[in-house]
Amino acid sequence: MLDSARRTPNSCCGDGNSAIPADPGAARVALVGNPNTGKSTLFNALTGARQRVGNWPGKTVEVASGSWRTGGEGAAPVALVDLPGTYSLVPRSPDEALARDLLVDRAAQGRPHLVVFTLDAANLARNLYLLAQVKDTGVPLIVALTMTDTAAARGIEVDPQALSEAVDAPVVPVLPRERKGLDTLAIAVRDALAEPRPCPAADLGAVVEDAVRGLADHISSEEPELAARHPVRWTAVSLLSGDEAPSVRGALREAAAARARTLVAENGSPHEDAELLLAEGRYLWAHRVHAAAVRGPAESRATWTDRVDRVLTSRWAGLPLFLGVMWAIFQATTTLAKPLQDGLQGFFSGPVTSLAVGLVGDPDQGGWLPGLVVDGLVGGVGQLLSFVPLMAIMYVLLALLEDSGYFARAAFVADRLMRVLGLPGQAFLPLIVGFGCNVPALSASRILSNRQHRLLLGMVIPFVTCSARLTVYVLLAGVFFGSSAGTVVFLMYVLSIVLVVVMGLALRRVLFRDSAREPLILELPPYRMPTLRGVLLQTWQRLAGFLRTAGGIVVVTVTAVWLLSSVPAGSGKGGFGGVSVAQSLFGALARCIAPVFSWAGFGEWHASATLVTGFVAKEAVISTMAQTYQTADVDGGAQPGALGPQLRATFEHASGGHTLPAVLAFMVFLLAYTPCMTTIAAQRTEIGNKLTAVSFVLQLAVAWALAVLVFQVGSLIA
Repeated sequence: MLDSARRTPNSCCGDGNSAIPADPGAARVALVGNPNTGKSTLFNALTGARQRVGNWPGKTVEVASGSWRTGGEGAAPVALVDLPGTYSLVPRSPDEALARDLLVDRAAQGRPHLVVFTLDAANLARNLYLLAQVKDTGVPLIVALTMTDTAAARGIEVDPQALSEAVDAPVVPVLPRERKGLDTLAIAVRDALAEPRPCPAADLGAVVEDAVRGLADHISSEEPELAARHPVRWTAVSLLSGDEAPSVRGALREAAAARARTLVAENGSPHEDAELLLAEGRYLWAHRVHAAAVRGPAESRATWTDRVDRVLTSRWAGLPLFLGVMWAIFQATTTLAKPLQDGLQGFFSGPVTSLAVGLVGDPDQGGWLPGLVVDGLVGGVGQLLSFVPLMAIMYVLLALLEDSGYFARAAFVADRLMRVLGLPGQAFLPLIVGFGCNVPALSASRILSNRQHRLLLGMVIPFVTCSARLTVYVLLAGVFFGSSAGTVVFLMYVLSIVLVVVMGLALRRVLFRDSAREPLILELPPYRMPTLRGVLLQTWQRLAGFLRTAGGIVVVTVTAVWLLSSVPAGSGKGGFGGVSVAQSLFGALARCIAPVFSWAGFGEWHASATLVTGFVAKEAVISTMAQTYQTADVDGGAQPGALGPQLRATFEHASGGHTLPAVLAFMVFLLAYTPCMTTIAAQRTEIGNKLTAVSFVLQLAVAWALAVLVFQVGSLIA
């Protein structure tokens, strides 16, 4: 089910509320297929950086869309949409429902001009059932035959020409990771759009076809409005299957029920129903296609993927190995990024600050513009930008794991753990997405078919520590824990997983006791060598999106903090821009909040100030730290670059000398407390106002209690 999990916004907080842009004159092409058939890889190869993620118009389901330049003289770009992977057009989850919405439920003018169906050559029979359903819609069709290299490794050979004749549609073998077959696919698409041909339906057998044709003729003659809105054959098949259709009049439903009873009677079996006969018809068609196009051994050969999976997905070694891999990633990230971070911090505190002073003046000499630019924007935004190497290294390493196919195994390994919470193993995939950003993780929860499962998952996802929090962990761990920084950061992620499990268990017992258990249905893609182009593309998209979103939020937050820091909290404390931060409105607000955290060891206004802006966006925590310390003492002239010593002094004073327990308590609070406003908005969309309010209060209470516990216990031990 990785298609849905990988369909994430390119930024930390994404652009999930925007509709997908579409050129009214562009041809609409939809990528449809089972999960893990190479569909999203093909989409990335065809669109490159010309893509974005947004909510489908009229739906709260995110899909990726992009412009595909098919080439050819005078050929206009194609509007390509990567639909969520699905096993059937009779959907079990909101994510899967989008394919049916586009191909069936929308009026003719809203449907795609062409469907490119990704068919996994290594698992042909399993994919053909969905293809039979897609053919019932009548939308012009091209089959992109993927995973031919995997099939060959298993001793399976698929004849593209024979397959094309069997499915009655053009078939183009493609290997998108190696960019093979893309030009041929583009030519086939151009030809199909130039001369569109409705796709012939799959032959479900003489008896079934007679019933379908009879009902389809009845719909065309007696229900012309219905026939104009929806594909006639699909409507006939759905009604024979007993599918609920609210827009269908009672008379037509009764006529369909009568034909369904006749179909069952003619089949001669009193124990079957029409829905089962239609499904059997599709499976028989799939069997005929497979027999005509596939050559290979009766049992496919074991591949090196199968042999590696015996270790990586084993019952005892799978989870420890996964945790070891994640520890290595965080250790490598903090180690490799530190010299680059130090260089960027020196660059902003030195040449950039000097340049800003030369352009707008010295903030120590007064004036609002130098204070805003030098103390605010350069100090705050510069501190955030110094973490770009950290984010880039992290994104590269995660892209390597994702592109290799290892992340899919994480869901399989975590299935046993997820079942403790009453959730299926697929729930681990949104949780993995949450380590990048909670917003797309909440959207990815739609891959679960059970509503109770989606609600439970939506309440625990904010306990997953996102990449915005990572920058704060790395800063504090680097300042206070030295060479052990990577291990400390890793332990924060372990604690995040523990919190998800514990809170999931508690919520399941209190709010979701009736949630049903479901089996794990998951396609494991073959292991592949990551491609340089794919890794760099994923890294650039995520990093650019992070900077685009975080940069805008940080600039606004820095400006707001500077403004509040420039306004005196009372009379006789100086004028605008001439007051210390401690005596400003911002300092007054932070001092009001600070006593709440005294039991947690960081009841000091600098720390509480960062948590206030952290509610807007966790990216703003570091910029607020830099900004408040840099302007903390107007008379004393605090200088950029001294953030580490200032942080040490703050935590040592606030904790009464128990510095490390106080720092750990602060990090734990940051991990568990209320997520950013964008996440809360996404959570409200997914689980509703009431549960979002419950989650808001619950996270604040849990975060405070854990922070107090960590500090009090740590103070006794240290």
